[in-house]
Amino acid sequence: MNGIELDILLPAFIAGLLVLATHIPLGMKVLERGVIFADLAVAQIAGLGVVIAGLLELADRPLLVQSIAAASALCGAALLAWIEHRMAEVKEACIGLSFVLTACGGILLMSHDVHAGEHLKDLLVGQILWVSAGQLLTTAVLTAALLALWQLSKLKTSSLGFYGLFALAVTASVQLVGVYLVFASLIVPALATYALSARRMVYAYLVGIAGYAIGLLLSTWFDLPAGAAVVWVMALIGGIMMLLSKVCKIT
Repeated sequence: MNGIELDILLPAFIAGLLVLATHIPLGMKVLERGVIFADLAVAQIAGLGVVIAGLLELADRPLLVQSIAAASALCGAALLAWIEHRMAEVKEACIGLSFVLTACGGILLMSHDVHAGEHLKDLLVGQILWVSAGQLLTTAVLTAALLALWQLSKLKTSSLGFYGLFALAVTASVQLVGVYLVFASLIVPALATYALSARRMVYAYLVGIAGYAIGLLLSTWFDLPAGAAVVWVMALIGGIMMLLSKVCKIT
């Protein structure tokens, strides 16, 4: 591997680690609460905020873009908390519908943009190979703050607090890695280790870290889209982990 590849892969891998730091505990909580579509919905709502910021020609003002995306995601979080409280029996259907409506809203807003296809691809698949040092630093600070709130506060025990933390975490990660990798980072490690007990968190991080590391390497070696490669590799490793946990009785 030459120096240029390492210069690209190392920041991308660090971005993956930052995403996993918050998304693995959040993903386990998502499975526990039974709101699988919540991550897709909130990620898409945060992405809609980015689209709106782009239409307002604010791309050169990243702090304002982040603020609009975070505000959008927090509004989405409030909506999901209300759905869970008021419409518990059909919450998955309502959350899924929120995702579809938001996605279609973004497509409608970009319908007259000649670069809409490129923007939509960036939103869904992400541009993890091109993350900047500024993005990593900002995300690292936010990640540290969110992990502290997750561990030291009681926010995660209430619907609104959980969805609020969830929204802020997803707002940053969707701009780093895209909607698909956000979903994979939340669900795959948590799902792959759902049958484990004491060491579940350790194995979940191993699944996620291996997925990013191997996926990024394969994307470079075979000239594949990095985000899609990481999603597939992480899913395959997660499947192997599920199989091993049953065959080898890992606990």
